[in-house]
Amino acid sequence: MILKVLLPTEVLMEEKVTKVNAEAENGHFCLLPNHIDFVAALVPGILSFEIQDTKKEIFLAIDEGILVKCDREVLVSTRNAIRGEDLENLKQTVREQFEVLDEKEKLTRSALAQFEANMVRRFQDLRP
Repeated sequence: MILKVLLPTEVLMEEKVTKVNAEAENGHFCLLPNHIDFVAALVPGILSFEIQDTKKEIFLAIDEGILVKCDREVLVSTRNAIRGEDLENLKQTVREQFEVLDEKEKLTRSALAQFEANMVRRFQDLRP
């Protein structure tokens, strides 16, 4: 099978795989090459897959997304994903990424609050 992971701005990866494990709202599932065509809404968590040539298991920490298996192609579309060789390193990388996202979110909220305050002041200035 070909596993392709799509982010909003790029194709994160495209690999030949023998197995894909993921989690949907109703539980975990495993896709093998002869599995029927399949669509699932993924929950945030770990998606794992086995590379065809090396039989090595690789992990992806993913945000919520959609998985579509059609014939020999598995497409995963998600807002964010981080690839890791082992779960411990992946956990640390995810933690670091969330800290960066939290800081960006704080800055964005602060800028939005300033924008809202300026808009209120300007509306008050418009009163006769």
